[in-house]
Amino acid sequence: MGRSLLRDAAYERLRAAIVDGTLEPGLVLRGDDLAERLGLSRAPVRDALGRLAAEGLVESKPQSFTRVTPLVERDVRDAAAVVGAMHDLALQSVALTGEQLDRMRAAGERFAAAVRAGDLDAALDADDALHAVPVLACGNVAAAMTIERFTPLIRRAERLLWASPHGERSVRRHDELIGALAAGDRRRARAVNRTIWGHIHQGDDSAAE
Repeated sequence: MGRSLLRDAAYERLRAAIVDGTLEPGLVLRGDDLAERLGLSRAPVRDALGRLAAEGLVESKPQSFTRVTPLVERDVRDAAAVVGAMHDLALQSVALTGEQLDRMRAAGERFAAAVRAGDLDAALDADDALHAVPVLACGNVAAAMTIERFTPLIRRAERLLWASPHGERSVRRHDELIGALAAGDRRRARAVNRTIWGHIHQGDDSAAE
């Protein structure tokens, strides 16, 4: 693998481990141990840790420690506010095709099935897939990059603080969003979107849906 691919591989695997809680908040990270665990040299691991620090998932104190950033409620709420605003921006002008709506419906069905099966990983993956459709359709690269940047912090909190992705209420919200988009009602779609992301932003214990 080329150097850039090794850096990307180290970054993606470490980010996934932080988001899913394998590397828990506050855990001290040692480059040699991580490199051995990933089967990589220290250089791509060091680069990956730098990227994760820029994203707020890792923090370092020179000559002291590098550790997984503890979860801070305000940081999660701030991230949810930003992500929700980017989704709102995407919904302002997007007009989805029948095929794109079908992709949202299929993701919604996977989400509902995962919720009912108690499969948090599958539910969050389906949730990401559903919300990604209008973001990609609007073509706003900056919005997509911002969402990609801050979503891991939100997902990390959901995995660690809540037992489920909020069940049937989330399924209903997804149906409402898809219905509004299918009807071409952008105002309604944006209102539903604000409800979805507003739970974290406003400090509700129920988090994003």
